[in-house]
This record gives sequence, C-alpha cells and structure tokens, in this order.
Amino acid sequence: MRDSSGGYADVVKSLSGKYLFCQFVGNAPEEERIHFAVSRDGYNFKPLNNNEPIIIQTKGKKCVRDPYILKGQDGFFYIIGTDMKSSEGWTSNHALVTWKSADLVNWTDETIIDMRDFGGEFAATTRAWAPQAIWDKSAGAYMVYWANSTIENDVAAMYYAYTADFKAITEPRLLYERKGIQTIDGDITYNEENGYFYLYFKHDEDQTIAYVKSKTLTGPYEDSPVVVSLSKEGVEGSSMYRVTGTDSWIMIMDEYGTGRFFMQMTTDMENFKAVSPNDYSFDGVRPRHGSVLAITDEEYERLVKAYGVAE
Repeated sequence: MRDSSGGYADVVKSLSGKYLFCQFVGNAPEEERIHFAVSRDGYNFKPLNNNEPIIIQTKGKKCVRDPYILKGQDGFFYIIGTDMKSSEGWTSNHALVTWKSADLVNWTDETIIDMRDFGGEFAATTRAWAPQAIWDKSAGAYMVYWANSTIENDVAAMYYAYTADFKAITEPRLLYERKGIQTIDGDITYNEENGYFYLYFKHDEDQTIAYVKSKTLTGPYEDSPVVVSLSKEGVEGSSMYRVTGTDSWIMIMDEYGTGRFFMQMTTDMENFKAVSPNDYSFDGVRPRHGSVLAITDEEYERLVKAYGVAE
C-alpha cells in the first residue's frame, strides 16, 4: 500500500504482479455495488463473479460509488466508498461507507460515517464523495480524504481526517480548495525521488485530470494545477498504482461519457505517456470510478476460487 513515506509498505517482496480492481458499474441502484476484477499483469482486467456484485450494501443509502481498496498496516483489507444513490440526485449524500476483510473474500464491519454528525458547517453536507485513505507514518494513523460540499457552500473542496479503524474519523479539516471551482476525486501518491506528495483530481474546467503537489501530506498544496490526462474525452476518478517490480506507475481514469477507461503511465508523477489501447483491456468489466490494489499469488488464487474468472 502507499504510505506517507512512499512505496508499498508491506508487500514489495511478496507481490507477484497480480492486481485487484475494485469498482462499481453504473448509475442505477442495482449497479451501485462493489464489483471486483483481477489482472495478471496490471493492464488486462477480467471480472470476477461474472461481474455480479461482490458486496451489496445494507446500511445508509444501500448504494455505493467510487470505492477505494487498500491493505492496512494490520494486515486487513479495507474498502471505503461514497454512500450514495445517484437516482436521488447529485447533492443527496452526506456519508462514507467502509468494510473490512481478512482475506478479500469475506467482508464485514459495514460502517456508515455521517458527516452531519460533526455539526457546524458539516451539518448541511450535500456531497461526501470519492474517499480514499493513505497511511501517515508521522501520525500513526490513516489519513482519509474526500470531496465535501454543503448547502451553504455548494462548491466541493477536499477535506481530510484521521482514523485508526475506518469506523470513526476525527473532525474533518480542509485539505485543498479552489475558490468557486469544484475539486473532486482526489488521489494522493508519494514520489520517493523528489519527496513530493502529488494530489491528482478532476480538473473541472475542462474535464481533465490535474495535480498539485506538496512536501507534506496535509499541505499546503500548490495553487496552480498542472493538467496531465491525455484522453481526448472528459475524464474523472483517476487512480494510480505501481507496476510491481518496476519504477512505472499506471494512472487509470473513467471516461464517464463513453463507458470506457483510459490508461497512461509515468515514472516521475508529472510526465505521462498514453498506453496503447491494444495493450490494455477491461473486457466484461464495465468499470466506473474505482481503484487498483496489487495482490499476491495466494490472494489472486483465493479470489478466483471463490468467484471464478473468465480465462
């Protein structure tokens, strides 16, 4: 997993070059579920469970979007997502949802984290979107970050809080804001070479992906975003993951208007090149905004045994 000092903290030697993609598949309530796909190389993904849901939410809105999956310092796996039913409208949610697993197959501890419980400016939350988490070694806790807006301030900005167990968070604080411009779909990656944290997000002015960077995880982040996405379509929901055993990082992003995903690659977090469409695939996955986790051979085989995958 990515931690605040960079890299994948506990898996560098054990990983085999296999990957798990955690996502949802559409805007209908029955499509706002947790779906899994797997890859043997990080480029070509196939759905598990015949692309039927792996997790069906039972609490909150009973629908989840934008799931982020990570392996914790305790060896457990966690998913954190947007507790939202989009058919109720795009300013209708106010909570995050989380799950925990020891084996990637059995998921428990479904928890709703409601921003309204913090009162004050958060009492009127209308969006709590696309949460992610990163281990902050200096704090000894996970920093959770997401886009938040309220009735009073309808322009979403990035907020953060800390958690030890993904069941409760500290009071949210502002991470990054662009006055008058929506800032959503944050994804933070650390560059070990230059010591910068890169916060990628949806650049709402032209529907691209941009970054700002900072020497510290909680900022301040630079004011001037740099656009990096190379897709000719409008994109959102970017996610970065390292190609095991290399210095290369892949960024995937949701071409939300086409139903496709776009893939590009970097070694320095700033300069990207597009991956040829002939070199990657999401056959049968129907992916929407999600995230990718590097897994071991054993974890891959366990998932395939439990759910089946088209070969």
